[in-house]
Amino acid sequence: MARLMDSDLQGFEEEENNLNAFFEEDKFNEENISDILSTFDLSFSKKIIAEKNWNEVWEKNFEPVIIEDFCTIRAGFHKSFPKSEYEIIITPKMSFGTGHHATTGMMIRAMKEIDFNEKKVFDFGTGTGILSILAEKMGAKSVLAIDNDEWSIKNASENISINHCSTITVEKRDSTPSEGIFDIILANINKLVIIQNLPSIQQHLADEGVLIISGFLKQDEKDFLRETADNNLSITASLAQDNWICLRLKKILS
Repeated sequence: MARLMDSDLQGFEEEENNLNAFFEEDKFNEENISDILSTFDLSFSKKIIAEKNWNEVWEKNFEPVIIEDFCTIRAGFHKSFPKSEYEIIITPKMSFGTGHHATTGMMIRAMKEIDFNEKKVFDFGTGTGILSILAEKMGAKSVLAIDNDEWSIKNASENISINHCSTITVEKRDSTPSEGIFDIILANINKLVIIQNLPSIQQHLADEGVLIISGFLKQDEKDFLRETADNNLSITASLAQDNWICLRLKKILS
């Protein structure tokens, strides 16, 4: 999944013995996909999907995500879960981030251990806006949420409004902002994008700040250990689920 994310992927659907990957028809590069899958000795078949009411399909299959007693992610048509400390309403549409995937769930669990009160937060690759929304609910003073995908920008803005958030700024961007220091930086994207932007992310992180990253596989951990060390970052905590990794880091101060 992490490898396919770099190939104009629109979304995934995991089944017991299959992985369904969705692409826009005119952006599907069969040769590239074959090369990626051959590395893992995997084969694939393809088909063109007819237009249908995807919201109806989504509503039939979307189940609430309950992360301990800390956070519940649900759709607007689900009943409220008053036992959760925080409740987030998400309508994902074409964007990534409903809490169902291991990386999003681990990011939320990592956020649980951090004090967000009156902190400046940067959400790099916001997707549905789920992490930004949780950051505000946890007391963040301001949140800058960016994504390079127009669908995500629209979807995040809608979800922010649904959750009555007022301190989140959403911007369509391909990279980190040119200026600004943040107490907490959240990056749930993929290996390539995180590594490419790690020097800039480090520069925007406050000296006593916290960086949480996910979106890469267990076998990529050595690469990240090398990259984080090269950028004067040390790992303070880690989580693993379904072969995915989430790291919490801080600056190495001289």
